[in-house]
Amino acid sequence: MKITYKGDYALKAILDLSLLYRKDERGLVTINEIAERIDAPIKFLEQVLLELKKGGFVVSKRGKVGGYLLAKPPARITVGEVVRYIEGPIEPISCVKEGYVGCGDVYKCAFKSIWQDVFKATSNIIDNVTFEDLASRIEKQQSELVYSI
Repeated sequence: MKITYKGDYALKAILDLSLLYRKDERGLVTINEIAERIDAPIKFLEQVLLELKKGGFVVSKRGKVGGYLLAKPPARITVGEVVRYIEGPIEPISCVKEGYVGCGDVYKCAFKSIWQDVFKATSNIIDNVTFEDLASRIEKQQSELVYSI
């Protein structure tokens, strides 16, 4: 599995909106605000947010008071969903897919079980981490960094 810039910005945009959601700031957020916080080029981020909108992750409103917000609570969005939607399948090699018949060596291949284990481990992680979990981690880290003398 390889995460492209598009995937990276998609994950960061969802996380940014998740942090605002947790703070009860569920209003519309402009693309400029998101781009500034996640350090993304606005034109590229427009394409990413359009994809996320098509995928049902965000909703948008056009116009002067327009912007973006999450289409559903961050607890109902997993990292795996976003990665698969933006990047495609996460299998490290095609023979890991269920019902694959493209290789005559598939049943005696020494590597297949390794790639299946890699796929299962990756899936187990990204399919069980929600954006609520990530936002919570960030808030915890930020609160631990705040101290006074």
